[in-house]
Amino acid sequence: MTDQKMPLTAHLEELRKRLIYSFIALGIGFGISYGFKEKLFFFLSKPLEANLPEGSTLQYISIPEAFLTYLKISLFGGLILAMPVILYQVWRFVAPGLYEREKRYMIPFVLVSMLFFLGGASFCYYIVFPFVFRFFMSFSGEAIQAMPTIRQYLSFATRLLVAFGLVFEMPIFFFFLGRIGLVSYQGLARQRRMAVVLVFLGGALLTPPDVVSQLMLAGPLMILFELSIQIVRITGKKRSEESVQEEGDETEEEAPAG
Repeated sequence: MTDQKMPLTAHLEELRKRLIYSFIALGIGFGISYGFKEKLFFFLSKPLEANLPEGSTLQYISIPEAFLTYLKISLFGGLILAMPVILYQVWRFVAPGLYEREKRYMIPFVLVSMLFFLGGASFCYYIVFPFVFRFFMSFSGEAIQAMPTIRQYLSFATRLLVAFGLVFEMPIFFFFLGRIGLVSYQGLARQRRMAVVLVFLGGALLTPPDVVSQLMLAGPLMILFELSIQIVRITGKKRSEESVQEEGDETEEEAPAG
C-alpha cells in the first residue's frame, strides 16, 4: 500500500483520467462494431431465425427502430471490445491502494474473469438460445403467428447474454473472496438452502420475465455455486495463513518509510 495518502483532488483527477481513457476505448470499439453492424445483427439473430416458423420473420414497427437497434448492437459490441481496456483502467485506479499480495491476484483475476464471461455468453448463445427459442416458437400456429420485433429480440437476447456472462463469474468471484479470507468453505456449505432461494431470485431478476429462461439460468447457477464451494475449500485461506498475514500486515504498517 502507498506510504502517503493521496488528497481527494488527486483521486478525482485520477478517476477522471481513467474514465476518459475508458470512454475513448468504448468509442473506438463502437466505431469498429458499427462498421460490422449487419453482420453482428445476423450473428445475434441467427438462433431465433433458425427456429422461426415458416412465413415468420423479424420486423420493426416504428420508423427509427432498425437504426436504433443497430446503434445498440454496435454499443454492445463496442463494450465487449473495450472491456480489456476498461478493466485495465479500473486496475490502474485501485492498484495504489492495494497491498503487494493483493496486486498479485488482480491481473490474473481480470483476465480469467473475461474468459469466464465470454464462456457464459457462449453457453447462452449455443446451448440456451436454441432451446428457449424452439420452445417459444412452438406456440405459433394457424391461430397465432410469431412476428417478433427486432427491438424486443435485442432486449431479450442481450439481457440473457449478460446474465449468463455474469453468472459464470461466480467461481472466480468466490476464489478471490476465499483467498483474501472474506468467505470460508464451512460458511458457504451452511448456506446451501439460502443459496437455492437466492439463485431463483437472481434468475428472476437477471432474465426476462419467463419461467423457461429463469430455469435455464437457475440450473447453471446451482452448479457454479457448488463448484465455487469446492474452489474455496481447496484454495481458500486457512486459519494459519490468516494469522501469518495479520502479523505481516502489522509489521508492514509499523515499518517506517524508507
